[in-house]
Amino acid sequence: MKVKYFDDTDTLYIEFRDSDIVESRDLDENTTLDVDSKGNVCAITFEHASQRTDVRRVAVEGIAA
Repeated sequence: MKVKYFDDTDTLYIEFRDSDIVESRDLDENTTLDVDSKGNVCAITFEHASQRTDVRRVAVEGIAA
């Protein structure tokens, strides 16, 4: 999993799996889901992230082996 924050566009991108994206679905005007051919969510994008999330604080819990 990868988490990237782009300060210049205030965009938070969370990639859950490295897979070929076949469709991007808008949840609302500032949130997009990327899905693969099986409908699995591969990534989510948050626009205006600093207003909608706490991008300055990242915590990782329960990492699977």
